[in-house]
Amino acid sequence: MPMHLQGSCHCGAVRFGLASHTPVPYQFCYCSVCRKTGGGGGYAVNIGGIAETLEVEGADRIGTFSARIAEDGETVLSRGQRKYCRDCGTALWVWDPRWPELIHPFASAIDTRLPVPPVRTHIFLASKPAWVEPDIRPGDLTFDGYPEASLEDWHRAHGLWID
Repeated sequence: MPMHLQGSCHCGAVRFGLASHTPVPYQFCYCSVCRKTGGGGGYAVNIGGIAETLEVEGADRIGTFSARIAEDGETVLSRGQRKYCRDCGTALWVWDPRWPELIHPFASAIDTRLPVPPVRTHIFLASKPAWVEPDIRPGDLTFDGYPEASLEDWHRAHGLWID
């Protein structure tokens, strides 16, 4: 049975819950969008949840941000929607129409005690600022883009998929 995650913003105006087969924080993202909208040491930590299970209190306090990103040599509006609390600015989750069945809550917004990952995946390292020194441990994976493995593949490969 998937793990149920509870999350909230800093001020408490927004609370949410959802089920997750993949509650282990697996992806440390250093892209400029995650760094600048989420903060947190120069990266955002992403996990995965089942979109159809998302329940939200305070939905009227949620804002949506779609970042401008470079794609094929030009700047375009991102397909993803980043949700945040309009009162305190807390980054809550990302939804992307390429994977409509998933919600990607930021681990920083989750209040449920999360499992510690045995290894981590660091992505978009070329985008990190010079002052950030990633804590890359033996066995961690690093990419200057997205890894080939899917969220499910990574969790299954490490014995972390929760049925």
